[in-house]
Order: sequence, then C-alpha cells, then structure tokens
Amino acid sequence: MSAEPLPPRLPATDLTRHRRLREQGSLDRADLEAILDAGFVCHLGVVVEGRPLVVPTVYGRDERQLYLHGSVASRSLAGGTPVCVTVTHVDGLVLARSVFEHGVNYRSAVIHGTARKVTDPEERLTGLRVLTEHTAPGQWSYARQPSRRELAATTLLALSLAEASVKIRTGAPEDGDGPDAELGLWAGVLPLTSAWGAPVTDPALPPDTPVPGHIARRGGTRHG
Repeated sequence: MSAEPLPPRLPATDLTRHRRLREQGSLDRADLEAILDAGFVCHLGVVVEGRPLVVPTVYGRDERQLYLHGSVASRSLAGGTPVCVTVTHVDGLVLARSVFEHGVNYRSAVIHGTARKVTDPEERLTGLRVLTEHTAPGQWSYARQPSRRELAATTLLALSLAEASVKIRTGAPEDGDGPDAELGLWAGVLPLTSAWGAPVTDPALPPDTPVPGHIARRGGTRHG
C-alpha cells in the first residue's frame, strides 16, 4: 500500500459534492479528522443481498484509512463492496422563532469507498490496535491481546479516507433579521454535551483492584 499522505483538501466527487447547504460544507481534511477523532461509533451502510443494511459499529483510524471490526458471521463485513460510513455529533438544538427555521448544530462526516477485508496478520493486529486505542487510549497495552482463536472469529475492514464529505453547522438561529423577529419570542441554542462518568468496577474483581490510570483519568472529562 502507498505511504503517500492524503491531500489536505478533500476532493469534490459525484458522491461528496455539497449540493445543499453548501455554506455548511468543508473540504478541509483536518475537519474530517477532527470529527472522526471526537467519536468512536459510526454507522456502516452496505447493500446485502439486494437490500440496504445500516449497522452501528466502533471504528479507529490512521492517517489514510478507517478500520471497522466485527464477527466473521456479520453479513455487513463481507468486504469487497461499496460502502458508506457516517459519523455524526449533535452539539445543540437551534430553536428559532418559527418551527420552519429550527435546526441542529452538528458535525458530520460521510466516507465513501470500497471496504477491504484485512487478511495480512500484521496489518490485522495493527488495525485492531488502532481501533482499540482510538476507543480507549492505553487499553491495548493494558489488556490481554487477541488470541489466534479470537482473531479467527474477527473480521477487520479497512476503508480509505480519500473520498469523504464533511458538513458543520454552528451558531444561532438565522431568522433574527426577518419578519418573525417582531414576534417577541425567545430564540437561541440549547447546547448538548456528554461526559464520561466515574469508572464502575466489575463486581467480580477483588475489591482492592485499582482502576488503571488511563481509564480513571477519563472520568468526568467531556466526550466528543
């Protein structure tokens, strides 16, 4: 596989060209990477036996591709077919003076491509490490790593980040200078945030088992 870095600007292809709300679109690859780094659950869309199927799954990324994994029995992870992966973060409700002008502040990415089933043993381990560290940094070196039997039961897909669409909406309602401004109604943004709670220890553990630092440090921090 080529080691050349992907260009800093996303290409505008037939699949990724912004046709509506173009002012919310971005061609900056840094925006794509920031959206991916802020989450760890995506929705994978694929056609299976002639029917569309969309499934949630965790992911991880490196500079060139997205890694997704699941059971070898999963029909959505067959590989070798065009897929679409979406990641969305909701940052707040935009509550305008009229229902028509209501909206959502959000960050979203849609990645298109042909999913490749990873079969090389070294890349499989690399991809699973990337995915694990993306979801829970520090966990790959802390927990037991996959056995041969577990690897045989796991499918890993790689999807290039070369073709993607990004949209971001921020700010206040857009009807502040229109006729509805005379109604005297409240309008604004209701922010939405999420945070990690305190770690909950497995009751099967001895009571003196410490919470590892890489997990304890995330408690109370903002997610996304």
